[in-house]
Amino acid sequence: MRLLFVLLVFASPASAQDFTYRGFGEVQSTLYPQTTPQDDDRVVVEGRFRFEPAYRAADWLTLSGSIDARLDNLEQVRRAWRVDLRDRGVERPALSLRHAAATLRRRTFAVDVGKLFIRWGKADILNPTDRFAPRDFLEVTDDEFLAVAGVRVQYERGPHSFDAAWVPSFTPSRTPLLGRRWAPLPPETLGTIELVELPAAFPDRPQYGGRWNVLGPGFEFSVSYFDGFNHLPQFAAQPLSDRPAVALQRTYSPLRMAGGDAAVPLRWFTVKGEIASLFTTNEDADDVVLYVVQLERQTGELSLVGGYAGEIVVERRSTFDFAPDRGLTRAFLGRAGYTFNATSDVAFEAAVRQNFDGVWIKGQYSEALGGHWRVTLAGVAIGGNQGDFIGQYRRNSHLQLIARYSF
Repeated sequence: MRLLFVLLVFASPASAQDFTYRGFGEVQSTLYPQTTPQDDDRVVVEGRFRFEPAYRAADWLTLSGSIDARLDNLEQVRRAWRVDLRDRGVERPALSLRHAAATLRRRTFAVDVGKLFIRWGKADILNPTDRFAPRDFLEVTDDEFLAVAGVRVQYERGPHSFDAAWVPSFTPSRTPLLGRRWAPLPPETLGTIELVELPAAFPDRPQYGGRWNVLGPGFEFSVSYFDGFNHLPQFAAQPLSDRPAVALQRTYSPLRMAGGDAAVPLRWFTVKGEIASLFTTNEDADDVVLYVVQLERQTGELSLVGGYAGEIVVERRSTFDFAPDRGLTRAFLGRAGYTFNATSDVAFEAAVRQNFDGVWIKGQYSEALGGHWRVTLAGVAIGGNQGDFIGQYRRNSHLQLIARYSF
């Protein structure tokens, strides 16, 4: 991994067309009109800079990567200025190797080695089979993907394609910080007991999986298998003998997934579905089946996606965990976007529980200014009951303003 990082940053390309780069710098401001019982902060300001170089070393070999630098006002970003390669910290790193990959391609055969983004599934609003895709959930509704270190092999032959991945080092999803407004804590613990966080217990064995996809006349489907760990944590609690406090430790359950997805284009819309059976040997974690059914339509500059995400609990064992994927099930999910012209667009997203105990709605407008600047104004409204995954964040409705300079 370190060798890839050095090659990406210091490679001397033989010609200008072999070396390309892009990136951006942005400032994001978030305003929360309400405080929460655990957090009085209302304004979050974060600056981010990203550089994405790529070097085509040969016809069959490409090196690519990206580096992030961050800083904020509430210390959700670590103040240690060293390059983070593993993404295991509870805060966002100030400097991180976001991804770094060597891609070897020969006709219909491709191998990616390094820190990779591995995405599976066909649905647009929730992907139950997407098990190699940890995310940054510090603010639960802004879920940026994190890359994983490993090897990915892809092969195509006619209508068939095969995708296999091996990940020797575990990368967890980043969860909300204790004591902050997005912390997933039971209401009875707030202000009544001190919580201390212990170092996480990370798995030490590799993860692997495979996916077979078939593109047929008027349909596409795939089946997939994953053997590894849930990138979302369980929280193991234990009392401390020396003071009235409880220690929490993140643990990660073994997980096996068998699933499939399909897409069928029809005259007026495309039908997509995805299902995954998730089973574990952890006595404190649930066995569940997650599924999504959605309709998608693209007409001119208008894009519409709507559907239902469901959950079947095969065996319930958990008492306290953090599971945004399950938190968005038993809900109607939708997304709509419209492009006005080459410089401006608007988009809306929503998740509504079938019993209306939780409602999440996001709207945003984006405008390009000149060839490099883009300004985005977004608003998120959250409502519902405290006992619902979505509803527990009902005091976290917010406004965002993002100014980005791209190069």
